[in-house]
Amino acid sequence: MNVLMEHWITQFEDTEEFIRLAAQTFTESAYVFDTFKEKKNDYLLNKVIFVSEQSVESMPLVVQNGIRFGEAVNVAKQLVNEPANEMTPRKLAEMAQKTGNSFDFEVKVYDEKKIASFGMEAFINVAKGSDNQPRLIVMHHKGDPNHPHDIIGLIGKGLTFDTGGYNLKPGEGMGNMKNDMGGAAAVIGTMAAIANAKLPVNVTAVVAACENMISGRAYRPGDIINSMAGKTIEIISTDAEGRLTLIDAIHFALKHERISKIIDIATLTGAAVVALGGIRTAVMTNDQSLFETLTEAEKYSNERFWQLPTDEEYAELNKSDVADLKNSGGRWGGAIAAGMFIKEFIQDHPWMHIDIAGTAMTDKPKAWQQKGGTGIAVKSLFYLVKLLAEKK
Repeated sequence: MNVLMEHWITQFEDTEEFIRLAAQTFTESAYVFDTFKEKKNDYLLNKVIFVSEQSVESMPLVVQNGIRFGEAVNVAKQLVNEPANEMTPRKLAEMAQKTGNSFDFEVKVYDEKKIASFGMEAFINVAKGSDNQPRLIVMHHKGDPNHPHDIIGLIGKGLTFDTGGYNLKPGEGMGNMKNDMGGAAAVIGTMAAIANAKLPVNVTAVVAACENMISGRAYRPGDIINSMAGKTIEIISTDAEGRLTLIDAIHFALKHERISKIIDIATLTGAAVVALGGIRTAVMTNDQSLFETLTEAEKYSNERFWQLPTDEEYAELNKSDVADLKNSGGRWGGAIAAGMFIKEFIQDHPWMHIDIAGTAMTDKPKAWQQKGGTGIAVKSLFYLVKLLAEKK
């Protein structure tokens, strides 16, 4: 019996819940990324038999729900594993729509002309260097019609490939930049899990999907650009692009979707990897109760987080001499400075920022996890939303 199963046995004395989790785990474990192989990997798991002293009449439904939850996590893994030549912004939008059709949540997709009409100038500046046009993906789960103004917003970073722009990344490891839409993958998978469970809560997810490329149209270091919120930004580094797309996605969600809580998730900074490696995920918040609820969710997700500070002194790192803000605060405290940049755009709403740069992919396979995309945060976000709904 592996450590994960032992952990779950101690956490869940209820037979139905344990069986559901077991079915979920088997489904996750069976995932293999062999989309582009001529010879597919053999499916090794053919049958699972549950033996219990208790009678569980709803066993088929319980097992099916567990399988579907596992499939939602695997959606996120698959999206991250797809190569960037396939997983373009348009393809990411199409996959979100396909997932919405499969799991029964609403998906709207806006093209570059509509994005421009919204005034999403920071997002457009990141996207304009690529021949692959951006897409704005908006997903809805309307599970609480009696409280239409109580909406949890999930904002996922959707850089389907990140060269770093004119602040070009080193060649080593650039191939992994296909994972820079890990935040988008997480919120798409989470929406699938939430919809499948029919949680009694309203959730809107927003992804600003694009590529950060180099061309004659690409934005440059030293440029001063605008944002949807009206704040001007001095570009210090074109490789600090994710926060630019996130702030416009957040402002769109606040203005057009009227979200009341903001949870953004992104493969945002190498600094988070330096600080925490691939073990824990970095978190920042202006609402301690949100982080405490995430900590509760850890008990069910088996994913681990670590809170970073939000002292106002860190905001000084983002001050610019020539614009309202600059998009990079320098080397020191980089993960915190990036989170504080986003914090400038939340309009005092409850907010939590999750930096999965170190945990979105792994090169150390486990019994339930192959190399590649981990599906990180799908389970934690699901249980976070579930717990928030129960606490209302």
